[in-house]
Amino acid sequence: MLMPSLSDDQESRQCFLAGLVVRSLSISTSNWRCAETLGDYLAERNIMGIYDIDTRVITRRLRQDGSLIGVLSTERTKTDEELLEMSRSWDIVGVDLISGVSCKAPHDWVDKTNTEWEFNSSKRGGEAFRVIAYDFGIKHNILKRLASYGCKITVVPSTWPASETLKMKPDGVLFSNGPGDPSAVPYAVETVKEIIGKVPAFGICMGHQLLGLALGGKTFKMKFGHHGGNHPVRNLCSGHVEISAQNHNYAVDSSSLPEGVEVTHVNLNDGSCAGLAYPAQNIMSIQYHPEASPGPHDSDYAFREFIQLMKKVKVNSRVMAALSFI
Repeated sequence: MLMPSLSDDQESRQCFLAGLVVRSLSISTSNWRCAETLGDYLAERNIMGIYDIDTRVITRRLRQDGSLIGVLSTERTKTDEELLEMSRSWDIVGVDLISGVSCKAPHDWVDKTNTEWEFNSSKRGGEAFRVIAYDFGIKHNILKRLASYGCKITVVPSTWPASETLKMKPDGVLFSNGPGDPSAVPYAVETVKEIIGKVPAFGICMGHQLLGLALGGKTFKMKFGHHGGNHPVRNLCSGHVEISAQNHNYAVDSSSLPEGVEVTHVNLNDGSCAGLAYPAQNIMSIQYHPEASPGPHDSDYAFREFIQLMKKVKVNSRVMAALSFI
């Protein structure tokens, strides 16, 4: 199996994968963009992989018992009991996985969606909006879509103080996707609390969950999470059904949300909260990935709605400023 050019497909500054399990490892390919073998790709990054595994058996076990902890090891001296003990000693619950994948310093982002792949040119032109994007493990294509909509973006670390963000006078703040348990990063929840209500906010995946917590709601660990590119989501505002890409193990408990917070999207597989809005504080969020293209572009409108939200707030502030001089 060969890997395509990383300049086209890599979604982060590095591969944060801990391990890879596949059933059948192909030794040939027909993709003209392939640049290296999968084995070489993993070896260069010191990532463990294993193949010839019956992944359907694993899938059936996970469906029955929920997410489980497993161990990959090359240490032949370890007994089965020792390997089992290793798996019992680790748990995703309560672990801060964000700090290990976030950037270390603020930086500007300017790359847009490549013209070869761009599918919507109607958004070009018009006013540019200044967006601060919190990196909780952000995917590059989220930044590319915002840039393609004309945003001027500064990416900041997960620990970046809210006070510093507000000093930068952004038109909006993006709280990005990221791995793990949202309740394990109280510092991020506090940052979100300090920002919402002051500038428009858009949360994606982990950002959606952090907004839910910051607004007073609760999150919970799902039995086996949502993973893959074929999850149907109903937009309750439009009635449309989107085919979405999802990758998360936690969800917002919609029954815990305070009055005024609206559930805007629902996962049709299990009825879980897939989006929320709080108009009074100019907040919107979705649990899935609008930058991914399983639909192929069912959810890209979310970026447009964020632009419209920032524009509305900016226009209203100008009107209020003008009225103050009358």
